[in-house]
Amino acid sequence: MMPWVMRGLRDGIVTSRYPRRPDGYGLTFRAAVSIRRDDTTVVGTGRAVDAVAAACPTRAITSEVRQARVDRGKCILCGRCVAQRPEDFAFDPDTETAALRRDLLVVPGRNEDPAGLAELREELARRVRAFRRSIHVRHLDCGSDGTEEWEIAALTNPIYDIQRLGVFFTASPRHADLLLVTGAGAAGMLGPLRETYEAMPAPKVVVAVGSDAASGGLFAGTYATRGGIGDEIAVDVFIPGSPPSPFSIMHGILLAIGLLPIDTRAR
Repeated sequence: MMPWVMRGLRDGIVTSRYPRRPDGYGLTFRAAVSIRRDDTTVVGTGRAVDAVAAACPTRAITSEVRQARVDRGKCILCGRCVAQRPEDFAFDPDTETAALRRDLLVVPGRNEDPAGLAELREELARRVRAFRRSIHVRHLDCGSDGTEEWEIAALTNPIYDIQRLGVFFTASPRHADLLLVTGAGAAGMLGPLRETYEAMPAPKVVVAVGSDAASGGLFAGTYATRGGIGDEIAVDVFIPGSPPSPFSIMHGILLAIGLLPIDTRAR
């Protein structure tokens, strides 16, 4: 008997039950950076946070009046802020980090307009209502460093098995409901990005995967890249991380197609 058959009989079902139930792996993954407390602007501590902000390679940290903030859309999870000021910054193990708007990736969040968020939720729900339970995804690399591609590829393995949720990858944008974009928006890929988006039938949704796609990451503002893809096409869901875990990507996809409650709370 083949060794893999015996291993399968020994291990049993290894496929995650997410999103039906939480997966233990998500509790240990360093998915995002959060602010530990709200008093980071007292004398001395404020200056320390300013120093941490200056050391951030993507300028993801800002020190405002009475509150420091982290822009997860820019954060590449290097951990410098946590190492320098563990009393102020910490890794957040919550892999459900996707957001409906780019500004919602900034934590702690500012006061939002509930009516505006409700309208945003309803507009997305209206568009994806026709998708039912069979979703076809077109992935486009728009100048990534390759890390997000590894995590996206993992979605089809036996652990995550995203096909069990009715989500399938397709090679043709004309067959796609959802466009999954990685990369900082390389100048040479902006034309193919727009052409791919225009070739998709309506209704369609777009998910930006990773900090590069959300903001440009380390590559923002260079001669060859844009600050993410949001200036080129309309993005419905932003997934932070460098790279985000397969669970984070799965959460963003399910959020985009209306199979999860939309979480707009300030973190």
